[in-house]
Order: sequence, then structure tokens, then C-alpha cells
Amino acid sequence: MIDLRLLREDPDRVRASQRARGEDVGLVDALLSADERRRSSGTRFDELRAEQKQLGRLIPKAQGEEKTSLLARAKELADAVKAADTEQQQAAEEAQELLLRLGNIVHPDAPVGGEEDFVVLEQIGTPRDFAAEGFTPRDHLELGELLGAIDTDRGAKVSGSRFYYLTGVGALLELALVNAAIAQATAAGFTPVLTPNLVRPAAMAGTGYLGQVEDDVYYLEKDDLYLVGTSEVPLAAYHMDEIIDASRLPLRYAGFSACYRREAGSYGKDTRGIFRVHQFDKVEMFVYTAPEEAEAEHQRLLAWEKQWLSSLELPFQVIELASGDLGASASRKFDCEAWVPTQGKYRELTSTSNTTQFQARRLNIRQRDEQGTRPLATLNGTLCAVTRTIVALLENHQLPDGSVRVPEVLRPFLGGRDLLEPTAAPAK
Repeated sequence: MIDLRLLREDPDRVRASQRARGEDVGLVDALLSADERRRSSGTRFDELRAEQKQLGRLIPKAQGEEKTSLLARAKELADAVKAADTEQQQAAEEAQELLLRLGNIVHPDAPVGGEEDFVVLEQIGTPRDFAAEGFTPRDHLELGELLGAIDTDRGAKVSGSRFYYLTGVGALLELALVNAAIAQATAAGFTPVLTPNLVRPAAMAGTGYLGQVEDDVYYLEKDDLYLVGTSEVPLAAYHMDEIIDASRLPLRYAGFSACYRREAGSYGKDTRGIFRVHQFDKVEMFVYTAPEEAEAEHQRLLAWEKQWLSSLELPFQVIELASGDLGASASRKFDCEAWVPTQGKYRELTSTSNTTQFQARRLNIRQRDEQGTRPLATLNGTLCAVTRTIVALLENHQLPDGSVRVPEVLRPFLGGRDLLEPTAAPAK
């Protein structure tokens, strides 16, 4: 959540942020009103309680009409104190509810607009010219079936649409990707973490995933637990309600988990293959750092993502998302999009967000330094979303006979194999 002091001191900045997000600007004034009522009723409560205490000292010494008058006043005060306390609690609850609905303050350098208003920052690598090579590229599903690597028919039979099996070299390729990604993260100083896939509501709400994307989350009502859509959630909640000594920062974690998403609103999109699925595995980077270091750390996370995609020898572009396409927690966000030959466009593979102090305030995570205790900053970055990375690898590194060249970085994790070869004959 944002800092209430910022709201009081510079409400126009918060209004501008809400406007840039395409969110309700009226929330700002409603929150200001609730906060003012909370503070004024709190002041009134304190004043009435002070008078109550003073009367409590006077009544035992009073007699006759004076005592009767004091007792009558004491009764009035008791009712007034109760009313002020109730008003304070109601206003505080309203203010908290409104505060949780406000998104993070959009970074001043973020482009303003919607989903299509992103800015391309750079393009790295050159897409292959398959026509010049003399063949038409197959899509990842056809390649996956030739390799005996992907089985969506049985995935649908067992679990429904957007589910799949990875078999044979498909399973080995996933394990190679995960191990290579963890190896890169470990070399960069990240601590590997295997996270829970089920979390309590406090963890999900604390990271901002029970707002605009709640419909995309799987909820187990009987257990009051959520299936995570990213290990960002358990990694963010790892230090929930803790105070971390500033000398330990930054804390960098590389979490591996399964991820579950309903893909609400994606009906008809990417229905073929494994690009957009309900369950996939992912290696996620997560950082706790001092607020003053957050922007520099954001650039470091982006650099690690670029290093990873470059090591996979994939052509990709880096974009900055526009304000209206940011999640509630993100102040600024970069995506790396890999070229998908059969789609003829770049598609998102990784992303990194600076959530500033937004999540830390919601999760009550603070740092202790010479200034005292204060909320720290958190950032996240996808290193390897496995299924989408497999899509890009198969399509970009395919050969005319349906085999797929293995990038050098993955070969040690595939027993030295430099080629994935078909197990089935290509369709005529």
C-alpha cells in the first residue's frame, strides 16, 4: 500500500497515478475523507477520555448536588467516548479498505497509456530468415509432438483444456532449463528456494493479487488457501511481520515453484500448444533492498533476464509497460519478449517489476538502520517461465527435419546432448 503521509501531503500525485492507471480517481478523495474522520474522531476520543479521567478523580471528593452533576456528566461522557471510539474504528476500517484498493504510485518515467502503449527499449539478436534457409518453420506443438516432448491431447483428456504433459526430452528440457536458470541465479548471489504452492489469504492480499487479478487465482474454499500464480507470493511473504537489519540487505532469492492461473479473460487466445496454460513451472527472482537502492536493483534484475535469454540464443526485445498495463503492486515494469517465428511477433517470456515499498507495507516488512525502522523495498523478476521458454527454444532452434539444436548453455544439463531428434516421422 502507499504511504498515507504521501496521500495527505501530495494528493494530486496520487490522483495523477490513479488516472494514469485508468483506475478510479475518486478513491483518493474518499480515502482522504475517511482518514480525516479517523483522525478527528481519534482526537475527540482522546479529549473525552482525558475528561473522563479527570472526573474520575473529582467524583469521590464531591458531595451533594455537585456529585450528582458530575455523575450525570460522567454518564454523558461514557456515551460520547463510546460513540467516538465506534466512529474511529469504522473510519479506520473504511480507510484501510480504501487504501488496499489503491495501486502503487506509477513511476514518473513510465509511459502513460494502455496495453498497446508500451515502449520498445532495445532489440537483441536477429530473427532467423527461414525462407532464405529454404524451409517453413513448424510451430512448437508440431515440433513437440515430433520429438515426443509435448502431449496436449492427453493433458486435455485428464485435466481439461490448457493442460499438457511434457514427456521424454520435453521433461528433460524443462529440468535442464530450471537447473540452468538456478545455476545462473546462484552465480549472481541469489539463494535458491523451493516455495509452498499454497498460501494463506494474508500472503496473497499482501502482494496485491486479490485486487484486479483475483478472478485469475485458484482458491480452495474448504482450506481457505490459494494456489500461487507465481513464487513471488510466498517469497514476498517469507519475511512477513519481520524487521530485517539493513546490514543484511539486499536479500536475493531465486524461487522455483509450480504456478497456477485461470487465464480469465483469455478465451480464444493462444489455445494451441503450451504458450498459455493453467499450470506451469517458473524460476522467479525476488529481492528485498533499501528503498534508495530499488531503481538500481530493478536495472540489475533486467540485466540478469537479458543475460539468461542471450545465453539461450533467442532473439528478443525489451519493452517498458505503460501505466495502464501495470499490476497493482508495480511502480514500473519491464518485459523481455522473445521472437516466436510461426506467430511472426515478439511474445513475453520474462518480466521484472519494482514494487517499491508497496508490498512491504501490506506485509509489515521493515528494515532497521540508523534512521530507525521503516518499510523496505521489494522487487521481482521472472528468470524462466518454462513452458513459454520451451515454445521459443523449439521454434527458434529448429532444423528442417524437425530436430532442434540445443543451446550450449543447456547441454551440460542434458547429458551433453546438442540435438533433440524426432521420435516420430514428420506429417506428409
